[in-house]
Amino acid sequence: MALDMTAEQKELGKANFLEVTDGLTRRGFMKSMAAAAGVVPVAAATYFGYESIKGKPVKAALIGCGDEGGVLLGEHNPDYIQFVAACDIRPYNKTRILNGDPKVPLRKGFAKVYGADYAKNIGEKHFYTSWEEMLEKEKDLEAVVIALPLHLHAPVAIACMKAGKHVLCEKLMARTITQCKDMIRTAEDPKVDRILTIGHQRHYSMLYAHAVEVMNSGVLGDVKHIRALWHRNFTWPWSPEAGAPELAAGVQQPQIRDGWYQPVFKMDYDALKDSVKKYGYDDVEQLIRWRLNRATGGGLMAELGSHQLDACSIFLGKVHPIAVTGYGGRLFFGPGKNDRDIDDHIFLTFEFPGKNYANDKNDVVVVSYSSISTNGFEAYGECVMGSRGTLVVEAEQSAMLYMERNPTAKGGGAPRSTNVSVTTQASNKPALESSSTWGPAAPTAAAGSSGGGAATAAAGPISRGYKEEMEDFAYCIRRWNDGMSSDRRITRCPGKVAMADAIIAFTANLAMKRKQRIEFQEGWFDPKNFDSVPEKDGELA
Repeated sequence: MALDMTAEQKELGKANFLEVTDGLTRRGFMKSMAAAAGVVPVAAATYFGYESIKGKPVKAALIGCGDEGGVLLGEHNPDYIQFVAACDIRPYNKTRILNGDPKVPLRKGFAKVYGADYAKNIGEKHFYTSWEEMLEKEKDLEAVVIALPLHLHAPVAIACMKAGKHVLCEKLMARTITQCKDMIRTAEDPKVDRILTIGHQRHYSMLYAHAVEVMNSGVLGDVKHIRALWHRNFTWPWSPEAGAPELAAGVQQPQIRDGWYQPVFKMDYDALKDSVKKYGYDDVEQLIRWRLNRATGGGLMAELGSHQLDACSIFLGKVHPIAVTGYGGRLFFGPGKNDRDIDDHIFLTFEFPGKNYANDKNDVVVVSYSSISTNGFEAYGECVMGSRGTLVVEAEQSAMLYMERNPTAKGGGAPRSTNVSVTTQASNKPALESSSTWGPAAPTAAAGSSGGGAATAAAGPISRGYKEEMEDFAYCIRRWNDGMSSDRRITRCPGKVAMADAIIAFTANLAMKRKQRIEFQEGWFDPKNFDSVPEKDGELA
């Protein structure tokens, strides 16, 4: 995220983040890390407010066993959810979901999660190519987890809720905002009355949770700019991987290494070439590369940018943006080079309200976002720039904190080589202070503890939130009948919250398409205002 930071400066930034979160906790400005016996990071379940479901895992089915479905299966906790059935029309996806994906450790497969015998039983008796047939035959299902192409989210989720199943649907919520509102209306229909939650996993990331608390403490000062990005380099020549399935003949295979322009395998082509149209696709290539087609996907903003703008909105207090403008284009791909009809580079500027915007319309926070396909020097993350400090969250795995140099104070060095701690001002508000310039700070009590909090960012790979979002989903299902609908526990990303992310993503797409600045309307964010949506008829298709 920062072009010119050395490895040592990054380590110092991580140590600063731990030192500041610990200091805020000890001084009473950050309660989340406090535990009864002392200051240690609390477990995610305690932080997010859910509990064990005591040996009663929710019986669920996975609909969509591709890349994201594989991650969800691999990351779930069988103590909370037991996947008893699965559905996908691609033979290749069936193979991967049963046996795992050796290229991606997160995609463990049924065999590694539940054992070879369980995986064999799923494959032989409980694997379907029709989700309608699955709902009919699997009588014990309580919930479904949907990881299908974007254009199928709404129709499948609505049908599953009407069939009595609680739904966790992958992000982005739906293909249009009209569909988002239809999903919410269905879930809230007294005759349906089901949980609908959307898989924006940052809402369950402990790293982001602690970063938000640092933001809320005010130690960064006046924030006027957030820079967010997701950059990848898809420019290298493609060649078949050793050990991969046989390629289909007579179809366009990739020319460039591109994670979204996947090869077409013979097993998929032979199984689907005569039936793919009944699933709503023009051909097998469109099915496999659905993210690259406007009719089936939502482009870079839907697949990648929605993550960053979700995080930025959370940082700023879950406020709705004021306006967006931007540019997008196919600047690299085209005929003979993994052609597509979505943009391969996008650059956007969002205006968000600052804390005092209601009284001062000049109090605006500008969020700049870019997603490019020709350079991966910077990967993905967010950089929050305040008048007293800078917070960098990188690749969902680390948070770094740097203090702005105070020219009126004695001592202190360059921000990127200065250790930072927390002090309390006369106004009883926390503030950053420099402690030394001798390299990374020693680990604090919090940094040496376990439990899934901010400290684990320094100890190795941390949870990105998939496991926690599914645990809370299961907990909410078990608690669903404990109270009246008005006081039920709900997940952290229900339909209304997720719809806001979809509105941001699709309005950004419209701004690029129309080449104009678009102001967001509050009616769009009201799920009961069915006539107020950003898109015109068919405009997002």
